[in-house]
Amino acid sequence: MPRAGVKKVRVASRALLSAILGSTIGLSCANVHADTAPQAGNTLRLMSDALESLTSRISPAVVEILVSGYGPDDPESQDPGAPIGHEDSQGSGVIVDPDGYIVTNYHVIAGQQKVRVVITPRDSREPQATAALRVRPRILPATVVGYSKNADLAVLKIDATGLPTIPFAKYVRLRQGQLVLAIGSPIGLKNSVSLGVVSSVLRQDNPENPMVYIQTDAAINPGNSGGALIDVDGNLVGINSSIITQSGGNEGIGFAIPSGIAQFVYRQIRQYGYVRSGSIGASIQAITPELASALDLPEASINGVIVSDIAPGSPAESAGLKVYDRIQSIDGAPVDGVPSFTMDIYLRKNGDHLRLGVVRGNRELSVDVPVVEIKPGPVTLVDFADPATNTLPPLGIVGVDLGAEVARFLPPPQIPSGVVVAVVTNDHRASEVGLQQGDIIHALDTRPITDMDDLRAALRALEPGDPAALQVERDGRLRFLTFEAD
Repeated sequence: MPRAGVKKVRVASRALLSAILGSTIGLSCANVHADTAPQAGNTLRLMSDALESLTSRISPAVVEILVSGYGPDDPESQDPGAPIGHEDSQGSGVIVDPDGYIVTNYHVIAGQQKVRVVITPRDSREPQATAALRVRPRILPATVVGYSKNADLAVLKIDATGLPTIPFAKYVRLRQGQLVLAIGSPIGLKNSVSLGVVSSVLRQDNPENPMVYIQTDAAINPGNSGGALIDVDGNLVGINSSIITQSGGNEGIGFAIPSGIAQFVYRQIRQYGYVRSGSIGASIQAITPELASALDLPEASINGVIVSDIAPGSPAESAGLKVYDRIQSIDGAPVDGVPSFTMDIYLRKNGDHLRLGVVRGNRELSVDVPVVEIKPGPVTLVDFADPATNTLPPLGIVGVDLGAEVARFLPPPQIPSGVVVAVVTNDHRASEVGLQQGDIIHALDTRPITDMDDLRAALRALEPGDPAALQVERDGRLRFLTFEAD
């Protein structure tokens, strides 16, 4: 799927916009006489003025993010070992603290080497068209405070104070059909605004992805990622994240990370530097009609979720939860499906307890399960690699030292030291040398290689045109790869 302070003031109240829209709809449905034309014009003007006021106050807190770094040749590739290359990209972000803290998507800054933030000047009293020609945006360097890959969120910091901000909305108040504005920099067109409605307050875009989203038909395009989804009170409803598209552009199906998750991640990163999210060690799935029929489940159970796996030694196992159990409620509140269950668990703290209403066979049970913290850690070889510092151009790879953690992702190595190929770049050297992700380099010619420093030194000793041979371990077997030094 493509990835697409204003002071804390309340503007354009829901009551006003509701009245405006109600009047407009009434006018469109009635026989409009000549004397109603001024009234219609005034109504539309009121609505336009309200939206204009909202936008002018909120847009200065939405920034453009410029990133120089490394990324896959194919941005849509799901292969973590796909070739990477140097690239410049852009996205959006939201200022949430006047001292320069900004929330954006993780995928906007992934592989970053340099991050800059473009701040739009505050609105002036002169006409916008004139002001836009006069003002010069501020471009400031940014540092990455922390991020969550699972939530696709990151927190940046710029050296500035007194910035306009957008307050987080209360996610529980969000309603389907509610008017929202999407603000960001689609395709580099900074401070673009689009209007739409909330299509769904809770959507799971992929059954394999536990995260949940707000769905909206407000126009979202590549570059909007990390931007703001705003309600009519000027509060941050969500962080625009992705779209479903067949054309590559907006088709009215956009997704935003809910404000509840964004605020939780932001606070966790500010406090700890990473996200201390909760887990009970159980995998759950939606109970589809097909699954209910195959397992001969009663029709009423289709609203809950079913336990598909239990991690050994997990709180779920210790509490007695079992595969095939149907979870109907958490702390007395009904479980409507995977999205609501996932969000509830994700936002829990270490040590919290859940009272799960469970159906096992024909019996109803109450199971008390403690929540434990999910320790952040690498999930693929790529997570160990920093393209900014670990790239080896002479070989066309990004390498990492072979250590205990890295070794967990490989077959047991014959030699306990060396350099592991974490990523293959898109440079021509990669195909010439022939290295693959997961290869372990143990020697260059007859010189043993124990770590990245050894390999860099051995490569520097080569003269252009020198023949060279790498001793490589691949799939548990040693072999030689030959190449000519550049």
